[in-house]
Amino acid sequence: MSTLYITHSDCFLHEMGEWHPESPARLTTIETALRDAGLWDQMIHRQAPEVNPEHIARVHGEDYLQHLVSHAPQTGYYALDADTTMNPHTLTAARRAAGAGVLAVDEVMAGRAQRVFCAVRPPGHHATPHAAMGFCFYNNIAIAAAYAVDVMGLQRVAVIDFDVHHGNGTEDMLAGNPAMLMCSFYQHPFYPGRHHEPPADNMINVPVPAGTDGATLREVVATSWLPALQDFQPQLVFISAGFDAHRQETLAQLNMEEADYAWITEQLVQVANASAQGRIISMLEGGYHLTALGNSVVAHVKPLITL
Repeated sequence: MSTLYITHSDCFLHEMGEWHPESPARLTTIETALRDAGLWDQMIHRQAPEVNPEHIARVHGEDYLQHLVSHAPQTGYYALDADTTMNPHTLTAARRAAGAGVLAVDEVMAGRAQRVFCAVRPPGHHATPHAAMGFCFYNNIAIAAAYAVDVMGLQRVAVIDFDVHHGNGTEDMLAGNPAMLMCSFYQHPFYPGRHHEPPADNMINVPVPAGTDGATLREVVATSWLPALQDFQPQLVFISAGFDAHRQETLAQLNMEEADYAWITEQLVQVANASAQGRIISMLEGGYHLTALGNSVVAHVKPLITL
């Protein structure tokens, strides 16, 4: 079964200033790394459409969506918070990023693909129902997960988040929904400084301290995530794929290696093969050290193609 790679040139146009780590160079680095690893030509490539507004509205409030539109600049920048800024291309890029997730659901549910990696930006997992934050505008993964349940009729969808930061926005949108299971680990205390006690039974949160290594995080996956996933029997697995827990990352202090990302992905492939007909949709979140990002994406995508 095919593995899709979804992106769009509009995702390169969003930028928040030359100083900002969430830069278009991230996507260039990923493409180069996948080409160098011989994986690029093993995937089918699709262009992300702009998302239908009704899909965004399942998880975001109308007042917030109107706020974004009314403050989108024609030139220059508009800062929504200290590190989340719009330029004239931001909302188009964000609509493409969210549209990639919806397209991915359509493709795997139609049987035209089994696995998907969405190389899109801006990322999404910090965006809450009513606010942008943490480089995020629309919550791409939550939009796609809600679409899978509300439109495609799936009864059990899992969302896995291995970004170094707590996916607070995704949690806000999915907590308490019996059709969803969210599993995550993240550095704590750390940005976004939110609660770390699970707000609902369908949230498997595992905060870990700075300096935690890959072996410890594998144990977290083995003892916390996998039993919950095996009990839940997801029909589709989503991954918020942030690579900023890598030991080379300068914006965080966890110590994962490429082999750890490969191992986690392999475990999730096994889960998906057991109950979800192998269906996995992975969407890019963080990862700002470019060398580490490229190498980690290769380690993550290879099992999506080969297993």
